[in-house]
Amino acid sequence: MDGRRRRFEPAQPYQLTDESPVYVISVAAQLSGLHPQTLRQYDRLGLVSPDRTAGRGRRYSARDIELLRQVQQLSQDEGINLAGIKRIIELENQVAALKARVAELQGAVEGAASAMQQREAAVHASYRRDLVPYTDVQQTSALVVWRPRRPDQER
Repeated sequence: MDGRRRRFEPAQPYQLTDESPVYVISVAAQLSGLHPQTLRQYDRLGLVSPDRTAGRGRRYSARDIELLRQVQQLSQDEGINLAGIKRIIELENQVAALKARVAELQGAVEGAASAMQQREAAVHASYRRDLVPYTDVQQTSALVVWRPRRPDQER
């Protein structure tokens, strides 16, 4: 993440999702098993950037809590430093964005292919039916000798 986050706007009011910023820092710390000061440090470093209230208070979502747990696991269990964890998170976000773009482009390609098939069917439907289709003559290996007639030979 680049530290900047868009303000959460639910599709429907009063509907909670994994992105809904509902947890204050003390609850988020308890749910993630980390100290509130650690959460503030992660926010300053850009590892986990929670939404902010109008009064600048942090509000964490369920996805943020999961990310905090992942940061803790990578740091403590895998021994990765915070700069490395930040890079891992950035790359995972980039991969997710690229997968979404690939899915979008696949949909566009499928739509274009469908439109092309419809146009092709329309062209085939417009063919004149009174024309006789051409069939290719079979090739043989017969040899034909041609000799020009001499002018003195007439029929």
